[in-house]
Amino acid sequence: MQTTTQAAVSTTGAVPLAEASQPGRLISLDVFRGITVMAMILVNNPGDWGHIYPPLEHAEWNGCTPTDLIFPFFLFIVGVSLVYALDGVKRRSEPQGAVVLRVLKRAAVLFGLGLLLSLYPKFDFSTVRILGVLQRIALVFLGCSIIFLKTTWRTQLWLVVAFLVGYAVLMQLVPVPDFGPANLEPSTNLGAWLDRLIFTEAHLWKQSKTWDPEGLLGTLPSLGTGLLGVLTAQGLRCPSPEPAAKVAWLFVAAGAVIILGLCWAPWFPINKALWTSSYVLYTGGLAMAGLAALYWICDVQGYRSWTQPALVYGVNAILVFCLSALLSRTFALFSLPGPSGKTVGLKEWLYQWGIAPFFSDPRMASLVGAVALVLIWLGILSWMYKKRVILKV
Repeated sequence: MQTTTQAAVSTTGAVPLAEASQPGRLISLDVFRGITVMAMILVNNPGDWGHIYPPLEHAEWNGCTPTDLIFPFFLFIVGVSLVYALDGVKRRSEPQGAVVLRVLKRAAVLFGLGLLLSLYPKFDFSTVRILGVLQRIALVFLGCSIIFLKTTWRTQLWLVVAFLVGYAVLMQLVPVPDFGPANLEPSTNLGAWLDRLIFTEAHLWKQSKTWDPEGLLGTLPSLGTGLLGVLTAQGLRCPSPEPAAKVAWLFVAAGAVIILGLCWAPWFPINKALWTSSYVLYTGGLAMAGLAALYWICDVQGYRSWTQPALVYGVNAILVFCLSALLSRTFALFSLPGPSGKTVGLKEWLYQWGIAPFFSDPRMASLVGAVALVLIWLGILSWMYKKRVILKV
């Protein structure tokens, strides 16, 4: 059986197989993680980037689509997971040096994997994007783990307030050097200026070159997202009240957090790219409600027959995220003539010959292409699950 210390390095996706016999383990958490990763694969791999199925697109700037919920849900899950991994060490008041070192190593590995994805396949260090999705996961995992180990839940709650209010003050009141008053525009806000100052434009998100949706300053409110998960997990782990009461209170808390986010939005708009404080509250509340519903269905009522696809994704979340990105970029290295005679990458060639001709609506064809990839990975991960093959990053 995996010890608590060993579990400290398995909190963001590479987790043991979910079994009802494991005391204190949330089946609902593995299911929630799996559903989130399936959605991540779906939105990251449309059949045709020129005809994305509308709900699978990010909001152009302000606002929130279903796609904009995926990343904050994952960071929320990171916060929940690390409590289940580290709570035993914290409760026993043992020396924490070894666990903190493991946390640091895991964060470094995740950050390194993010850099590898940015480098592949050209390995051009002069233009590599320093920040990214895995890098933000690494920083949130590291920060929230240390905060959880060293503070009480009350301090963690106040830190959420401090992070969100402090970020709002920085973004909305501090003048931006070389640009003037504080603003929330893509290239001229304080976070974009800071990223250009530290990383230079050569190492930012290549689609913009002047700002990064996973920018450094945005890590501050992202820690708030992770800490909402940390607080939720501590509520679920309390020996009392009864499960039904826990679910009720969690739904009440989720509703309150969502309302706070919506009330804040007129002054600090809901915006994923900026990871605004209202966005943290709105998406965090939805994540709390989602986990509460799954906890009631899977852990309390025991309805688990439908959970297998989510579980096989959930136990190898980081693996499938990395491999899907690497394979997509590898396929792009092979050029073949498409139906129109234009040379395209292997993935586009398969889509244009095998899926697109059967649909009159290109957006529906694009959706089917994305779903097909999710199902292919489901088959691969199901085999791995059956063979108990789990990547522990």
